[in-house]
Amino acid sequence: MNMILDFAKAIDVSVPIHPGMLHWGRRPEMEIVESRTAGDPSNVSRWRIGAHTGTHIDAPAHFIDGGKTVDQLDLSALNGTARVLDLTHVKEQITAADLDAAGLGDEERVLLRTSNSEGVLRSPWKAREWVGLAPDGAERLIEAGVRTAGIDYLSIEAVAYTTHWETHQLLCAAEVLILEVVDLLHTPAGVYDMLSLPLPLQGAEAAPSRTVLLPRDDA
Repeated sequence: MNMILDFAKAIDVSVPIHPGMLHWGRRPEMEIVESRTAGDPSNVSRWRIGAHTGTHIDAPAHFIDGGKTVDQLDLSALNGTARVLDLTHVKEQITAADLDAAGLGDEERVLLRTSNSEGVLRSPWKAREWVGLAPDGAERLIEAGVRTAGIDYLSIEAVAYTTHWETHQLLCAAEVLILEVVDLLHTPAGVYDMLSLPLPLQGAEAAPSRTVLLPRDDA
């Protein structure tokens, strides 16, 4: 991967982690262990968070027995040229036809920018409805050679498939990494250089991953 990193132009698409944040279930908890105001020599905090907290990577092990865990991932799948697709007009499910109409190319990393970024992603409470990827959309990404697929909500799964999780099953079986809770509100459609580095939690099925996009001068 050849890229000139100009972080002055970088777009941080990660969401801040804090006790009041949007979360599937139990939110992060923070404890002050040491405090300079209490007379301690330094400030030290202890955090309790889940593997799927904030902007995070789902590894194949999330749905596949014996699948790769976060610490076993090939980081080249997460770092390199990425395409942001504008799917803000789509309701409920992103289909294969939607992906093609939005300009799916040959980039190995694809981020799906939906109405979630402006709506449900900005609420502290889990929504009952959001825009997700339909199974045929997952199949289209796999066919296109995508190695990482991202979306701007807690789950890439369309609501209609959250019983058997068909989209997750397809992507994880194909070793397509899933990047969730990506804030794309201020990220126009186009081609970027993406940097995403998940915490190497040994044996974990997921991990928080700080993710930034750098606009390409040739895009």
